[in-house]
Amino acid sequence: MTKKLTRLLLALLLVAAAYLCLWPVPIDPVSWAAAAPPGYAGPHAPNQRLAGLQTITLGAEEGPEHIVLGRDGKLYAAMASGNIVRMNPDGSAQEVFVNTGGRVLGFDFDATGQLIAADAIKGLLAIGPDRRVVVLADRVGDDPIRYADAVVVAGSGKVYFSDASTRFAPATWGGTFEASILDIIEQRSTGRVLEYDPTTKRTRIVARGFSFANGVALSRDEQTLFVNETGKYRVWTIAVAANDLDVTQPSPQARVLLDNLPGYPDNLMRGLEGRIWVGLAKPRNPTVDHMADKPFLRKLTLRLPRALWPVPKAYGHVFAFTEDGRIVADLQDPSGAYPETTAITETPERLYVQSLHARSLGWLAPPR
Repeated sequence: MTKKLTRLLLALLLVAAAYLCLWPVPIDPVSWAAAAPPGYAGPHAPNQRLAGLQTITLGAEEGPEHIVLGRDGKLYAAMASGNIVRMNPDGSAQEVFVNTGGRVLGFDFDATGQLIAADAIKGLLAIGPDRRVVVLADRVGDDPIRYADAVVVAGSGKVYFSDASTRFAPATWGGTFEASILDIIEQRSTGRVLEYDPTTKRTRIVARGFSFANGVALSRDEQTLFVNETGKYRVWTIAVAANDLDVTQPSPQARVLLDNLPGYPDNLMRGLEGRIWVGLAKPRNPTVDHMADKPFLRKLTLRLPRALWPVPKAYGHVFAFTEDGRIVADLQDPSGAYPETTAITETPERLYVQSLHARSLGWLAPPR
């Protein structure tokens, strides 16, 4: 009996080893160099300024990922359901403005009042006051836009938006969160920033080579784009005039403005008095950084039950910086009670906190 049990255990161990080493996974990871985490120090010293948020209930909705105050004085918020919900600034009179049938992750308004949306499933959309949805761009040449993420409209009418990954489309890989995990674990840096010209109706690549290209914002003179590279914990500045620029190669048209952040930067939102707000959706995880130069371990991780994945803990964190990279505000909630903070929408009366998965809309009074 003992020998039989031993043989059985050995067979099970061999099967488990074969599974962990050989079971196919969708990623083909590459090695990269992760800088030593800075921790919470300097301008990011621990604080409780984001704790105890006041909240606006959202009914059955969740995930107010992106929030914009429209010219009509209403708040517009993109939800996980595919709805863009419109409401008064105090949260009253909520209504579904439109459902795109996808998942809007970022949007802006153009000069005509159209809502220009980056839909992770559908591509770049225009939504008129009549609520009619039109696809502006879902391809760059013959190449599909797989993961439209963030968007900003310039005074010229040109639209700048991120295509977070050209490898993992949310429509194919189970949703936006799942696709983002695959892209960031793989680290093949296939994200890009695109420009759509409404006059010519053409889309071009401004820059590529980002490890999950995420939030975008324009400088005041609209000559520079700020771009979050979520997978490598940094914020770039990119010349608007760049054309098919590979940011993995040195260029005077691109530089890292904020590097080695203590978490994963998500959205970028222009605030008041020159502030640009960024949210860190999750803090860094030492295990993930340790595996940066160990592609095999990252493949092995995906073969484990999801409960064993090294998902970073909850930690609320948003901060604001100026165009020269100076950090001027930092708000944290170490408890992570308001989950996956993605940015701040700043108005004179309130700071609205964006979130990937919250079931309410958090807000607090602006800094004085």
